[in-house]
Amino acid sequence: MDTDSAAANPGGQEAVSGRNETLDEQRDRQWIDLLQELRVMQTGTQIIAGFLLTLPFQSRFTELDALATGLYLGNVILAALATCLMLVPVAMHRELFARRMKDRLVSSGHRVVRIALWLIGLLVVGTIALVFDMVLGRFQAGVVSVLFGCTLLAMLGIYPLWIRSRSTSSPGQRRRGA
Repeated sequence: MDTDSAAANPGGQEAVSGRNETLDEQRDRQWIDLLQELRVMQTGTQIIAGFLLTLPFQSRFTELDALATGLYLGNVILAALATCLMLVPVAMHRELFARRMKDRLVSSGHRVVRIALWLIGLLVVGTIALVFDMVLGRFQAGVVSVLFGCTLLAMLGIYPLWIRSRSTSSPGQRRRGA
């Protein structure tokens, strides 16, 4: 959400988003979009966390050396942290929904989701490293982890910035908060 446009137009007049909606309608739509993104992220994180939580009950788990054990525990912490972080927007909504603070709710929820995306990305890289370490060995795990780490950086960091910079609309016509 573009908080500048919300601050400039607090009365709920038409938003500067290229849509025929008020700022209140825009905030509602953005909140719904944010919740849908959280649902998608939560499912993937729960699947990875469930996988990780079953590993100690496997017979080969006792073969982990100190580095692999540390990687495993780091992944468990990342999964738990990402899961907890994705609950923050819901908790904020419970506290703020009736206080007409949707603009703050959306903007802070947006920041939380961005952090959660990176945590989930690191979780995926760490889980891949653990699996490759157990199946093929440490060197292969390192190579695949570096490749996935670079891919993560490209997909979550560079690609969105590149798309934004290639916007076909003129600077005065750029969509805000859509």
